[in-house]
Amino acid sequence: MNTKSLGKAQGFGLAILTQFAASDLPDRLKIREAVEKMLYHGSKNGFKLVATASRTFKPAKASGAATRLDKQKKAGVFDLSLSDEQQQVRDNLSRFAREVLRPAAHDADEAHQIPAEILAQAADLGIIYYAVPEQFGGMATEESLVTQMLALEDLGKGDFSLSAALFTSVSVANVLTRYGTAEQQAKYLPAFVEETPLVATLACVEPTPIFNPVELKTVATSTGGDYVLTGEKSLVLMGQTAELFIVSAELDGEPTLFVVEGGTAGLSVAAEPAMGLKAAQTARLTFDGVRIPAANKLDADYREFLDLGRLAFCALALGVGEAILDYVVPYVNDRVAFGEPISHRQSVAFMVADIAIELESMRMMTWRACALAENGQPFHREAHLAQILCAEKAMKLGTDSVQLLGGHGFTKEHPVERWYRDLRSLAVMHNALSL
Repeated sequence: MNTKSLGKAQGFGLAILTQFAASDLPDRLKIREAVEKMLYHGSKNGFKLVATASRTFKPAKASGAATRLDKQKKAGVFDLSLSDEQQQVRDNLSRFAREVLRPAAHDADEAHQIPAEILAQAADLGIIYYAVPEQFGGMATEESLVTQMLALEDLGKGDFSLSAALFTSVSVANVLTRYGTAEQQAKYLPAFVEETPLVATLACVEPTPIFNPVELKTVATSTGGDYVLTGEKSLVLMGQTAELFIVSAELDGEPTLFVVEGGTAGLSVAAEPAMGLKAAQTARLTFDGVRIPAANKLDADYREFLDLGRLAFCALALGVGEAILDYVVPYVNDRVAFGEPISHRQSVAFMVADIAIELESMRMMTWRACALAENGQPFHREAHLAQILCAEKAMKLGTDSVQLLGGHGFTKEHPVERWYRDLRSLAVMHNALSL
């Protein structure tokens, strides 16, 4: 991204913060002080590049129990209406995706990395604040699963890979807020809202055929009051620059989550380019006797963790599906063959209609599962069904978009080939993100 584009990106981020601060939403949500703090630092320091060096975390004293966000209790049937806050988030992020992410997506895919200025700008948009409780510098006072799902969907309209990269730190903050101890929260959560925000990611996928996330090859062993991790993780989003990892490993026959700091002895990171998700800088992590304190073990509901991760990827697929629909409709209407637009042919018209129908079915199942989770109700069945449907239909959406463009769909001149490659990740990426 050139200097002119970077200046536009910086101004765009500050414009969103200013717009939000000028509304009455911060007062209604009782987050006026936090919003003004974000605006102050954004205007004073601009959009800083994210440091790639390992961060030093100072042990923090914590008093009392860990902080947990309240569940949102809503009566009645499934409600599809959005709050004023959610609508404003959607408007701002849709604009960000359209004006910043989509123009940068092709070059980021070619370079196999996310531009540092986009990573910094996205941090200043404040998405991370929905995952960090107020007492640690964030804005969260209650569960915001649906709002975060909507944010992922809107970001996905710009680019799947860039959006996944931008959301990795939010995912780790969600995990620490939901499952972390008081000490873990006090030590790590404030770093997410510092002037140079913490870059963190989940490391849960393993390089094994037909990987099953509940049958892990990475093993944790209790030794001398510590845990020692041995094994490998693959396709770790932002793994090459992350400073903190949430790692899944088998402990006494049970899948368990651990916090591992970047730079820990025995931890090695190597680039692992993949078919898609190129801008997300996928990496392979090797744990060769990595020793971590016993205090770094998370007391997580692992099945819930898996379900929330599946829903995060479903939300991203929804955004890309919407981008596909917005792209192919004008194309088939403008593309003329044998004297008429190709959209006049039933085979083409029916394929476009199927994309719209399948996208809507994916959206309803994903929204329903997230709404149940946010309200503290059982949602395992709904999340599982949403993941199965979205994994199948997302690949079909990608295939159909390439087919509709014919030979053009096979070239890098149009974004559908990139969307096709990225969407296929839904079937293999288990918990690379988490709501």
